[in-house]
Amino acid sequence: MARDLVTERVRRYYEYVDAGQVDELLGLFEPDAVYHRPGYPPMTGRAAMEAFYRGERVISSGAHTLSRMTVDDAGAAVHGQFAGVLKDGREVSLRFADFFVVGEDGLFARRDTFFFAPMV
Repeated sequence: MARDLVTERVRRYYEYVDAGQVDELLGLFEPDAVYHRPGYPPMTGRAAMEAFYRGERVISSGAHTLSRMTVDDAGAAVHGQFAGVLKDGREVSLRFADFFVVGEDGLFARRDTFFFAPMV
């Protein structure tokens, strides 16, 4: 897959998630894609990801700002900042890193998210 297309799809992902456009966001993933996110079991398939984005996600609203993106034909690595509001009303601002793997059909086959937060 062309790097320009991978870059466009990754940017579109963040636009969709920030706008709450879950159907459009899910359309970027393969039907059996896997999403790994700290604090949650792996989400396998669009239905599991939809349940997360429509209900389980603790974020109410916010915006991602991308600082750096490295892209090759197989996927992308992204570093950025997220600022938003949680469903309990708390404001949050944190750094994150995402890794997207692109399948042969050009859709995301896997996503791994990491947060920059004190844990150890």
